[in-house]
Amino acid sequence: MCKPGHIRPADLDQEVPLTAVATELLPKVRDFIATDRPLLIGGDWVTAASGATFETIDPATARPITSVAHGGAEDIDRAVRAARRAFDEGPWATMKPNERERLLWRVGDLLTERAAEFGQLEALDNGKAATIATAVDVSWSADIFRYNAGLATKITGSTVDVSMPFVPGGEFHAYTLREPVGVCGLIVPWNFPLLMASFKLAPALAAGNTVILKPAEQTPLTAMLLGEIFEEAGFPPGVVNIVTGFGDAGAALAAHDDVDKIAFTGSTEVGKKIVEAAKGNLKKVSLELGGKSPNIVFADADFEKAVAGSVAAWMFNHGQCCVAGTRLFVERPIFDDFTAAVAEAASQAKIGPGLHPETELGPLVSQEQFDRVSGYLSAGLADGARALRRQALGR
Repeated sequence: MCKPGHIRPADLDQEVPLTAVATELLPKVRDFIATDRPLLIGGDWVTAASGATFETIDPATARPITSVAHGGAEDIDRAVRAARRAFDEGPWATMKPNERERLLWRVGDLLTERAAEFGQLEALDNGKAATIATAVDVSWSADIFRYNAGLATKITGSTVDVSMPFVPGGEFHAYTLREPVGVCGLIVPWNFPLLMASFKLAPALAAGNTVILKPAEQTPLTAMLLGEIFEEAGFPPGVVNIVTGFGDAGAALAAHDDVDKIAFTGSTEVGKKIVEAAKGNLKKVSLELGGKSPNIVFADADFEKAVAGSVAAWMFNHGQCCVAGTRLFVERPIFDDFTAAVAEAASQAKIGPGLHPETELGPLVSQEQFDRVSGYLSAGLADGARALRRQALGR
């Protein structure tokens, strides 16, 4: 993201005015962003306890999209209490697995029916191309709900014949029983907002848990639309709660003593804080944290396929992937030709706003992220790195 109305190309040498966005917003998307987006707590859409809101920003233009409720610790507490009631007292605790299966499958179907809406919202909020978001993020999310819908009826324990020779005449029958954990707090990142939410929501719900979803403050919109999908599918009140906000809301969720499990995807730094906050009641914790994945190419590789794979490894989703191949190791005999070919292939990417139908590479998610990535490039050049540009390839 650069100045409003501009987008930065890959070589960082120039700025190109945004072309007119050829894809008009769908009427339902226009209606969705026309009003402030509230919190989903206990089956009701409510304002934050403080009444505060914050703006979510279109990274292609640096302009506000809409305002979202700024949830805090009090809102997290309300959501946890709603989820606890739904788990302990509501129909979710006694609902048959095949009933949960049908509800989750319905979510998958509704995602498919409204895929274009989700794709446009993801493009507005995250910057990724709407065509890619619809074909990949939304389609995959629908499949995640359908896959986990099937698991709802297949959660089984096991039986064991226990041998205890020191007990005279003893015959024992032992078994394990799989039960839901309880109330789960789900904190998801901004790089794949809908997809990461789906990865966490679907299995937790299939197992019979109730949840509080806290989306990233940069990209809350598809989570809010997903809340409408859960309502339309017929989920009981309090089973799915969604609280938008910043780090203080996430910290309150991780520390809450009535939360039984925290699942977090994000930075290693925040992951450490999650572990620290969770120790109060020894809640279960699962973390998916940052990495720096190497991509290794040997001299005997299929050259063209390796070039295409290497470019996709770090350009997909604008490089904003926890498994992006941002370190490329190339065997010396092909190093010069291979890196030149990678630079040439990268230069062909069509850069533009996410809502343009031909965009392949949209803006980074925020000014903060743009500054961070630009800083890495500048640091590399200062340390002696050589930038491969079109001019270097004889263009």
